[in-house]
Amino acid sequence: MEELLLLIFNIVWVFVVGFKGNEWAWQKGDYQDVETFKAVQATWNRAGLVQFIVAIVIFVLYMFVFASLVTSLINGNY
Repeated sequence: MEELLLLIFNIVWVFVVGFKGNEWAWQKGDYQDVETFKAVQATWNRAGLVQFIVAIVIFVLYMFVFASLVTSLINGNY
């Protein structure tokens, strides 16, 4: 039960941070002006996109290896 609550919280938290992240960064940051803030956020956005793509690639590779392993076990090629 605790795992389910944690999963739900994590999914909700992703959206909360997505919607409120820039506002929190602006409030807590020490930026000279709006342009500087936007430049810093653009850098973080690119880093987040790269991280997301890497995670998807790793997931696809993991699923490929898992499928290959299951196929080998089913066919008796171990």
